[in-house]
Amino acid sequence: MKKLINAVEDVVAESVEGFAWAHADIVEMRTDPLFVVRRGGAREGKVGLVSGGGSGHEPLHAGFVGLGMLDAAVPGTVFTSPTPDHVLPALAAADSGRGVLAIVKNYTGDVLNFETAIELADADGIEVATVVVDDDVAVKDSLYTAGRRGVAGTLAVEKIAGAAAERGDDLQAVAATAARVVANVRSMGVALTACTVPHVGRPSFDLPDDEVEIGIGIHGEPGRRRIPVAPADDITAMLVEPVVEDLALTSGESVLLFVNGMGGTPLSELYVVYRQARRLLEDRGVVVARSLVGNYVTSLDMQGASVTVLRLDDELTALWDAPVHTAALRW
Repeated sequence: MKKLINAVEDVVAESVEGFAWAHADIVEMRTDPLFVVRRGGAREGKVGLVSGGGSGHEPLHAGFVGLGMLDAAVPGTVFTSPTPDHVLPALAAADSGRGVLAIVKNYTGDVLNFETAIELADADGIEVATVVVDDDVAVKDSLYTAGRRGVAGTLAVEKIAGAAAERGDDLQAVAATAARVVANVRSMGVALTACTVPHVGRPSFDLPDDEVEIGIGIHGEPGRRRIPVAPADDITAMLVEPVVEDLALTSGESVLLFVNGMGGTPLSELYVVYRQARRLLEDRGVVVARSLVGNYVTSLDMQGASVTVLRLDDELTALWDAPVHTAALRW
């Protein structure tokens, strides 16, 4: 294993410290327990947004703390959910008195730990609503979940709900907007290679050089099937078609098309995927109204990509376009 680390037990803390120092104009780091908050803390009169999960998916979630997205993010150890005693202080730090929306990816550990933290927050007088993101169409259940996994579509939920909170919506309205995004976003990914978790020191699964895995999860969970290496256009079609069918998209509808890298794939290849994904959507008469391409919801050093499609309406489009200023996303 070759990695730029000092000691495996210090990777997350040292990474978060470096992140906070590099973006000190946007975020602050809290220690014992470790989490990241928007610089200056909770905004008066604004609903707070909190998310979190195992590390290894950077820039998710800390990279999305800031204007127009999250107020706090809680990193667990690599691929391991943060515990309730880590989540609770982040919920408290994000609360200005108008309540907090917890955005939780559908992994059993994340769901259970956030639920426990929210019960404790309720006892402390903090009102918390929850939305669970389950956008991965590849499998109904996985090693980590009951039901679909939450993957790259989480970015869209955080961006759009964050914009709703920023414009002054109350907690129920922000939660309803987030739920509407969840209902209209779908994703599917492919792995070309496995990732290497630092404390394990070897690839997290075996994938022969001449095969790829369609429908892989962001922790290396099994997908739908393994196939021989194929041209990018063919692989992209295997990602786009299930997403489009699950959304039941029809001609004339507008969408956000998001091609996400898993961490080890160059942008040039992600744009090859985007090109074909867009062509396939437009062949169906679907209008690609907004686009995003890059490494945003990663799986350490895994080579691969995912395709996310979000059905847009006028309000969701306006919220997507609203100003955002975080370490990883800004316009």
